[in-house]
Amino acid sequence: MRYTRLLVPTLKEEPAEAEVASHRFMVRAGMIRQVARGIYDFLPLGLRVLHKVERIVREELDAAGCQEVLLPMVIPAELWKESGRWDLYGKELLRLNDRAGREFCLGPTHEEVMTDLVRREVRSYRDLPLNLYQIQTKFRDEIRPRFGLMRGREFLMKDGYSFHCDYEDCRREYDNMYATYSRIFRSCGLEFRAVEADTGNIGGSLSHEFQVLADSGEDTVVSCDSCDYAANMEKAEIKAAPGESFGDSDIEEVDTPGVRSIEEVSQFLSQPPERFIKTLIYIADGKGVAALLRGDDQLSEAKFRACLGAETLRMATDDEIEKLTAAPQGFAGPVGLDLELYADYRLAGCSGMVTGANKAGTHLTGVCEKRDFPGATFANLRVAGAGDACARCEYGHFVEYRGVEVGHIFYLGKKYSTALGATYLDADGNEQVMEMGTYGIGVSRTVAAAIEQNHDDAGIIWPLSIAPYELLLLPVKWNDEATRDASEKLYAQLLSLGVEVLLDDRDERAGVKFNDADLIGIPYRLTIGPRGLKEGKVELKRRGESKGSELALESAAAEAAALIGAERARLRVEDGGK
Repeated sequence: MRYTRLLVPTLKEEPAEAEVASHRFMVRAGMIRQVARGIYDFLPLGLRVLHKVERIVREELDAAGCQEVLLPMVIPAELWKESGRWDLYGKELLRLNDRAGREFCLGPTHEEVMTDLVRREVRSYRDLPLNLYQIQTKFRDEIRPRFGLMRGREFLMKDGYSFHCDYEDCRREYDNMYATYSRIFRSCGLEFRAVEADTGNIGGSLSHEFQVLADSGEDTVVSCDSCDYAANMEKAEIKAAPGESFGDSDIEEVDTPGVRSIEEVSQFLSQPPERFIKTLIYIADGKGVAALLRGDDQLSEAKFRACLGAETLRMATDDEIEKLTAAPQGFAGPVGLDLELYADYRLAGCSGMVTGANKAGTHLTGVCEKRDFPGATFANLRVAGAGDACARCEYGHFVEYRGVEVGHIFYLGKKYSTALGATYLDADGNEQVMEMGTYGIGVSRTVAAAIEQNHDDAGIIWPLSIAPYELLLLPVKWNDEATRDASEKLYAQLLSLGVEVLLDDRDERAGVKFNDADLIGIPYRLTIGPRGLKEGKVELKRRGESKGSELALESAAAEAAALIGAERARLRVEDGGK
C-alpha cells in the first residue's frame, strides 16, 4: 500500500478526552474516531489490526473444532425473559420497541439466542457435542464509557457456546478452550495470565479470565510465587490464618460523636485500622446479612456472594441499615446484631478489637470474637493482595500484576439450557438437559490491550502478528529521483516476497515521516536516502530499538523478508505449530 492512497489522518495534539495510551495513540495515529461516547469509527489502519486479531481467533478456533455462525444483534425480549435476565441485567441492556410495540434489546451477549438455535435444531445425543461461535458487534450501555476501546459501549466480540451430553465432556471442552485461548493470545504476541475469576452476570460455577499484563490495566490479578495458581484479586483464595489478639479486656462503650469511617474512628481513638472490625450490611436475595472484616481489609463481593449462594447481592441503603441495626450508617457492629454474620478468616479468634455499637455516635472496645459474636460463619471474604499466603500450596505468597481482561471462559452447567428447555434424547430415548460452556474474547479490546502493553512516548510498538503492516519503507526524500527509483524497486521486491509493506511516498520532511512512523508503530522500518544510496546501503530498524543495521541495497529486500519470516515462524512454533 502507498501512503498517499491511505487514509491516515495523524494528529500532533493529544486528544483531550484520552486517559490511557491506547486511546491516545489510536486517535493520534488516525486509527479510530469517536462518533458518540463509547462508539467509534475504525479507519483503515485500525481496521487492519482488528482483522488481524479476527484472523488469529478464527484460525485457532476452527483448528480446535469450533464452527462459526452469525446471530442477530437485535434480540426479542421473550428470550431474555425466558432466561430471567431481562429484569436482572440492568440499564446496560439497551432496550427498544419496534413499530408494533414489541420489545427487543441490542445484544450485549448471546447465551439466550445461541441456546434457542440449538434447542430448535438438536434432537439427539448423536448431534452433540457442538461448539459454535460468532464474531459480532455487541452493545452495552456503560454508565461511564471511557478509555477508548477499553471500555466502549459498542465493541467487537467473539462469543462462543458449547453444548454437551454430560459434565465430563463439557469440562473437556472447557480445557480445550483454555488451551485454545492461550494459543490465541500468544499468537497475538501478548504477555498474559489466565486467572481464576468470578462468573458475574453470566452465571455458572467456574471461569477463567485472560488478562494482558499492562501497568494501566483496570484489573489487579495475583499469582503465586511458588505454584502456578493465579486469580483475579477478588477471587483469589487466601490461606486461612488466625486473627490477631490485641489483649484481653472487658467490652466497653466509648463515645465517638460524628465519626463513622474506619479512618475517622482510627484517628479519633488513636488505634490502628487492623484493630477494627468493619461491619458491612448487605441485602442478599432480599434478606439482610452482615459481612465482617478487619478494618484494613476490603470485601470481595464475588466471594461473599459465592459464600451465601445468592443470586443477587447489593449494599443496603442508609434507611435499610438503620432499620436492621438500629443505628445510622457507620455505627454497625457484630455484637448483639440480629443478622446472619459472615466473617473473614482473619477475624477468627481475634480479641481487643474495636467496632460499632449499633448505636449512634458510639463504638465498642475490647471486643473478643469467641465471647462477643461466637455465632459467625467464617470464610475467605477479603480481596487478596501482594504478600498474602496462597491457599493452593504450602509456601507460596501472591505477587500483584495489573491487567486488561481480553478473554473470559465459563463453565455454565445447565443454567441456560434448563431455563430455555435445551434438551436432547439420550441413547435410551430419554430426554436430558444439555450441559453448556461459554467463551468470549473482546476482539477490539485486544487491540487496545496490545497497545497498553506495547508502546513508548513516541507511539505504538505493534507485535508483528497484529500490526497493520509488517514493514514501513521510508524514502527520506521522495522528490529525489534516485531515491524514488530505488524505493519503487525495493517496494516491488518486498511485495513479491510476501511482505506486508507500506511505502511512505509522501513528499514530506524527513522529521514528519519519522515521527509518523514511530506513532503508527509498524514493526520494521527500512529507510532509504540519498546519502546511503551513494554507498549502496539502506537501514533496517526494529520499532522500539535504539539502533538499526545497515543492509546492502541489493539484498535488503531478501534480508528483511527473511527476518520477518523467521519471526512469523517463531510465533507458530511457540504456538505449538498451529
